[in-house]
Amino acid sequence: MSSEIFWSALALVLVIEGLFPFISPGGWRRTFQKLLALEDGQLRFFGLCSIVIGLVLLWAAS
Repeated sequence: MSSEIFWSALALVLVIEGLFPFISPGGWRRTFQKLLALEDGQLRFFGLCSIVIGLVLLWAAS
Protein backbone atom coordinates (compact mmCIF):
# COMPACT_ATOMS: atom_id res chain seq x y z
CA MET A 1 0.00 0.00 0.00
CA SER A 2 1.40 3.36 -0.93
CA SER A 3 1.51 6.18 1.56
CA GLU A 4 -0.70 8.26 -0.75
CA ILE A 5 -3.55 5.76 -0.37
CA PHE A 6 -3.10 5.69 3.41
CA TRP A 7 -3.25 9.47 3.74
CA SER A 8 -6.21 9.69 1.36
CA ALA A 9 -8.09 7.09 3.42
CA LEU A 10 -7.28 8.92 6.65
CA ALA A 11 -8.46 12.22 5.15
CA LEU A 12 -11.71 10.59 4.03
CA VAL A 13 -12.30 9.20 7.54
CA LEU A 14 -11.85 12.69 9.00
CA VAL A 15 -14.27 14.19 6.47
CA ILE A 16 -16.92 11.55 7.20
CA GLU A 17 -16.41 11.86 10.98
CA GLY A 18 -16.82 15.63 10.76
CA LEU A 19 -20.05 15.63 8.76
CA PHE A 20 -22.49 14.78 11.56
CA PRO A 21 -21.27 17.33 14.14
CA PHE A 22 -21.12 19.96 11.37
CA ILE A 23 -24.63 19.26 10.07
CA SER A 24 -26.35 18.62 13.41
CA PRO A 25 -24.30 19.57 16.47
CA GLY A 26 -27.24 19.05 18.85
CA GLY A 27 -28.00 15.62 17.44
CA TRP A 28 -24.33 14.69 17.62
CA ARG A 29 -24.19 15.81 21.26
CA ARG A 30 -27.32 13.76 22.18
CA THR A 31 -25.95 10.72 20.37
CA PHE A 32 -22.61 11.05 22.15
CA GLN A 33 -24.37 11.30 25.54
CA LYS A 34 -26.25 8.08 24.76
CA LEU A 35 -22.97 6.39 23.83
CA LEU A 36 -21.42 7.44 27.13
CA ALA A 37 -24.30 5.73 28.96
CA LEU A 38 -23.61 2.34 27.32
CA GLU A 39 -21.83 -0.44 29.15
CA ASP A 40 -18.33 -1.53 28.06
CA GLY A 41 -19.66 -4.74 26.52
CA GLN A 42 -22.16 -2.83 24.40
CA LEU A 43 -19.48 -0.45 23.16
CA ARG A 44 -17.22 -3.38 22.32
CA PHE A 45 -20.05 -5.03 20.37
CA PHE A 46 -20.61 -1.87 18.30
CA GLY A 47 -16.85 -1.57 17.78
CA LEU A 48 -16.68 -5.18 16.61
CA CYS A 49 -19.59 -4.61 14.23
CA SER A 50 -17.82 -1.56 12.78
CA ILE A 51 -14.62 -3.55 12.28
CA VAL A 52 -16.45 -6.42 10.57
CA ILE A 53 -18.43 -4.09 8.30
CA GLY A 54 -15.25 -2.20 7.38
CA LEU A 55 -13.39 -5.41 6.58
CA VAL A 56 -16.29 -6.68 4.45
CA LEU A 57 -16.36 -3.38 2.56
CA LEU A 58 -12.60 -3.52 2.00
CA TRP A 59 -12.88 -7.11 0.79
CA ALA A 60 -15.76 -6.23 -1.56
CA ALA A 61 -13.90 -3.20 -2.94
CA SER A 62 -10.76 -5.14 -3.81
